[in-house]
Amino acid sequence: MDDDLDQALDAVGPRLRALRRQREITLADLSTATGISVSTLSRLESGARRPNLELLLPLARVHGITLDELVGAPPTGDPRIHLRPVTHHGMTMVPLTRRAGGIQAYKLVIPAGSPRREPDLKTHEGYEWLYVLNGRLRIVLGEQDLVLAPGEAAEFDTRVPHWFGAIGTEPVEFLSLFGRQGERAHLRARSTTKHPPERPD
Repeated sequence: MDDDLDQALDAVGPRLRALRRQREITLADLSTATGISVSTLSRLESGARRPNLELLLPLARVHGITLDELVGAPPTGDPRIHLRPVTHHGMTMVPLTRRAGGIQAYKLVIPAGSPRREPDLKTHEGYEWLYVLNGRLRIVLGEQDLVLAPGEAAEFDTRVPHWFGAIGTEPVEFLSLFGRQGERAHLRARSTTKHPPERPD
């Protein structure tokens, strides 16, 4: 049993290094995100420092994985993606990216008749891009009140007061790309207007 534990702990260092390189972040970036010094992180990756719970918890959180995944052997030959949905204020959010920093991708589902019926506008740092998969999405963005149908997209600076919810009797499913201020998706969606352009007679 002790041998198994030692082997598992010995494998943590190389796994931490592989995770960090896969996510293309530096030891300095990881230090800032976790509060663990660069020297300690380096010693963990090299195996010179024995991992403990106090060190592994923030690392697992930043990398978006569980402690079991960090300490246990990764599954081999299993193509399945194990997504962990989170429900908050009547909205289910499934993270699609598992790396620290950069643009983050999510799938969101808002059921019809969810608590998000009345607009409660929020602001925060960042930039967001939305794409509707199914249902109809109502977006209140500053003074604008828009409804997006499947296949339509919107993008906006999240410092502008905003809110979104489901319209109609069906849930709405949409994709969200979110980045910190200054980070934008490479794809630029055309602006969506509330009223369609008039056709010439």
